[in-house]
Amino acid sequence: MTKHASFTVPGLTEESGHHVAEALQLRLHALNDLHLTLKHAHWNVVGPTFISVHEMLDPQVDLVRGFVDELAERMATMGVSPNGLPGDLVAKRTWEDYSVDRADAQAHLSALDEVYNGVIEDHRAAIAKVGDVDPITEDLLIGQTAELEKFQWFIRSHLDDGQGNVK
Repeated sequence: MTKHASFTVPGLTEESGHHVAEALQLRLHALNDLHLTLKHAHWNVVGPTFISVHEMLDPQVDLVRGFVDELAERMATMGVSPNGLPGDLVAKRTWEDYSVDRADAQAHLSALDEVYNGVIEDHRAAIAKVGDVDPITEDLLIGQTAELEKFQWFIRSHLDDGQGNVK
């Protein structure tokens, strides 16, 4: 069994196409982790602002799940087999597991703000890595990053003290 096909997209060499697709694997893992983390927060948030946070998180979960599918399909299109297995995610991730269980909205939103920082920073690094080689993949990552940044703004607006400081 092989992880790589003997093809990639037209206009790229097999080697460069596979290299770009391989760069997406950790993004795939990060987004799989993010959608599970968002769902965990959705289930475990409590307190007076429960319903607003609970309902805010579901559209994020759905869109991030879609991002995962887009990345996996892009990898496959480029001739690299995407790995969505939990064991591979845990073995290869470079971030700590989400540490908040049942807690108020502020605790979850503060922790999620940090999660988004890491995911967005790593997406931006991937954009820089693939941009000169494959503008299609770069565009995909740029679009995802824009949406991730908007979601982080939603989270931060709950944490803003009214003076522009995130608490």
